[in-house]
Amino acid sequence: METLDYEIIINAPKEKVWDALFGNENYGKWTQFFSPGSQMKTDWEVGGKTYFTNPEGEGMVSTIDSLEKPDQVIFKHLGMVDKDGVEDTESMEIKQWSGCFEKYILIDYDGQTKLHVEVQVEKDWREHMNKGFTQGLEVVKNLAEAN
Repeated sequence: METLDYEIIINAPKEKVWDALFGNENYGKWTQFFSPGSQMKTDWEVGGKTYFTNPEGEGMVSTIDSLEKPDQVIFKHLGMVDKDGVEDTESMEIKQWSGCFEKYILIDYDGQTKLHVEVQVEKDWREHMNKGFTQGLEVVKNLAEAN
């Protein structure tokens, strides 16, 4: 497992950057580089359920480990969910990466916002994550600065 991190300076306040990241109308725009049609469904509760899925409903089941809106959120990935809504958090394959974190930290930066992202992944996913976050965070920047 390795930790990848990404940073971008955005000429907008943290609240706008947060909305560009997690607003229902924006999330799928910047995550298209990971999986077209990506959706996030969450109860925004620490210890609750968050689903990162494709249009068919397949994807990851996670929880929020820490939340201080609009300063930071840390997701802890628990397992996978299939199109029928069946969660797998116990198989050997899942246990190899379950517990990995995905962190979004927004910092006031001289009238702008520094967005820092950290994600723990297996080495096989490095190129996919690099492409997704490099392109996706540019979309976040454009969305936040346009509104």
